Amino acid sequence: MNRHPYLQRLTFIGGLLFLAAGVTVSGQEAFPDSMLPGLRERAVVLNIVARIVEQNQDEIWNSNNSKITILGRPVSLKLIGENVVVFAQFTPYQQENGRSLLVAQGQIWINVPNQGIRYQTTLQSIPLEFGEQIYFFPLGKVSSENEAHIEIQLELRPYTEPARESSATANNSSPERALPE
Repeated sequence: MNRHPYLQRLTFIGGLLFLAAGVTVSGQEAFPDSMLPGLRERAVVLNIVARIVEQNQDEIWNSNNSKITILGRPVSLKLIGENVVVFAQFTPYQQENGRSLLVAQGQIWINVPNQGIRYQTTLQSIPLEFGEQIYFFPLGKVSSENEAHIEIQLELRPYTEPARESSATANNSSPERALPE
C-alpha cells in the first residue's frame, strides 16, 4: 500500500471532534428582492453534508448546509480541528452542452506529531446532473472500511424562489418557504 505516512496516521480524527465549533460555510442565504432577474436565472443551490466517519463506520460528527450561489461563484467550506484544517471551495459551472460541472478545490493542513505541518492541495472537475449526489474526500480516497475519514457530500439543485406571503398568510403564522427539491 503506497500511502502518505500522515494519511495512515488517522489518530488525528479524534481531534476533529472539535470541528463543530469551527465550521464555516460561506455563500448567500437568500437573494434580495432587488436582485437582477438575470442573476436569479443563473442561481443554484449547493447542498453540503460534511461528515466524520470513524474506523467502525460510525458517524461521529456531521453538518448540513444549503447555500445559494450563481454559476461561476464559489461556495467555501472551512473545517477546523485540533490538528487539521480543511478549506474547500466548490464552484458550479454550466457547460456549453447544458450539463453542470462542479470544480472542487481543497487545501489541507495537518499537524503530524514529531513531523510538523503538512500541506496538501487538490483540484477536481466533476461533471454532474441536478439532484445527483457526489462525494469529495479532502484527505484522499478511503481505501479500507477500517480507516476513519472526512467525507463531503455535494448536491447541486436549481434555485427556486421562496413562496411569497399571501394576504391570508400574513395575518396568521410565519410565512412558508419553498425549499429546493
